[in-house]
Parts: sequence; C-alpha cells; structure tokens
Amino acid sequence: MESGFFSTFFYQPLYNALISLILVVPGGNVGVAIILLTFAVRGALLPLSHKSVVSQAKMRTIAPHVEKVKDKYKDNKQEQARKVMELYKEHGVNPFSGCLLLIVQLPIIFALYFVFFKGLPHLNKEILYSFVSFPDAINTGFLGVDLLKQSVLFALLAAITQYYQIKLSMPPVPPAPSLKEGKPSLKDEFARSFSLQMRYMLPFIVFGASYYISAAVALYWTTSNLFSIGHELFVKRKAEKIITT
Repeated sequence: MESGFFSTFFYQPLYNALISLILVVPGGNVGVAIILLTFAVRGALLPLSHKSVVSQAKMRTIAPHVEKVKDKYKDNKQEQARKVMELYKEHGVNPFSGCLLLIVQLPIIFALYFVFFKGLPHLNKEILYSFVSFPDAINTGFLGVDLLKQSVLFALLAAITQYYQIKLSMPPVPPAPSLKEGKPSLKDEFARSFSLQMRYMLPFIVFGASYYISAAVALYWTTSNLFSIGHELFVKRKAEKIITT
C-alpha cells in the first residue's frame, strides 16, 4: 500500500487530505473530517456526476414515451432500437453516461475504504506529505459511536439512505407481464430482475459492508448518499423543466 500507482494517486492523497482535515476540525474529530472529506470528493466529481444525473433524470422523464415506442415496434426489434435511440438523441440523453462516472469513482471508493479501514486505526507518518503534520491524537468518537468499531445504527443509516438514493435515481420497476401479454423477452426479464436486485439487494450489501468494516465507512456511505439524494432532487426538477420546454 505504501507504493505503486494506486497508492500514489489515490490512497495517499485521500489519506493526507483526511489527516489535514483532522488537524483543523475542532477537537480533531474524525467524524467531522470524514463528512468534510466526503463532500470534498463528491464536489470534485460534481461536473462529471452532474452530467450523468441529468441524463438519467431525463431518461426517467421520457420513459413513458420510450415504452410507447417499444410497444409500437414490438415486432421489429431493429426498428424499435433505432427509434428509441432517436428519442434519446432528440432529448439530449446519453444512456451510457453513467459508465464513465462509475469507472472514475471505483478507485476513489476503494481508496477511501483503505483509508478508513487501514489508515485510521494505524496512522502512518511515513506516507504523510512534508506539509502535513502528524496528529498528536485523534478523536474517533462521533454522536456517541466509536468510528473505528462496528455500529448497527450507522450501518442502518447507510442502508436506508442507499435505498432512497436508488429509488430516486432508477426508473420504476416495470410490472410483471400478465398472462394475456404473453411471455416476456429475455431482455425485459433481465431488466426487471436487475432493477429489483439493485433496489432491494444493494442496501443489504451496503449494510453488511458498513457494519463489518467500521462505522467510519458507514458514515462515509451515509454522507455520500445524502449528497446524491440532494443532487438527484435538484436535478429532477431541472430535467422535468427541460423536457417540457
């Protein structure tokens, strides 16, 4: 972890940023530092994430029109795909906009987990930058919880906020087809199954990871989700205005 591309460009900068925040927040409180670091990271990614969230919000807004196109051309899949892409282009929607954001976020998320899981319990002055002082002591207590230990409450907060973030960001789960409508296509079944799993399984995964790693990870996840929820609500109104004009 002390050397290598991942450590140099992701782990060490985030580790130094967290230590720097601990040094300036009142009482060296780790919880406050984690919240500030989370907002700083999400703020840095905002230009990229904003484009993705706007695109996703537009997709949800035009979803009824997409369904009409799919129903109209249900017997011609090639024409259906072409018409759907034309609809996306007409409204300035990029269905693949979330991929780049995910690729950029993954190493940052992994680096933050290492910072909270390994860096906090075992402070290492050897990887601090020359302008970052080594803290004499840190306060890992936050709202009555030791952030280096496990917390069911914080893990629940992470899972609940994750559920609402997904609920806001993903389109409604398509209803199961009736017997009269016939057997659904493999693609439709996969889309419905994926939507259900993301909506209900991911919060459970977040709960498990947040609980078994540490309350610090749970606090980061909760803060990040709250940031996303606020962003989604803001963009949702803006996207609806854009579509209706």
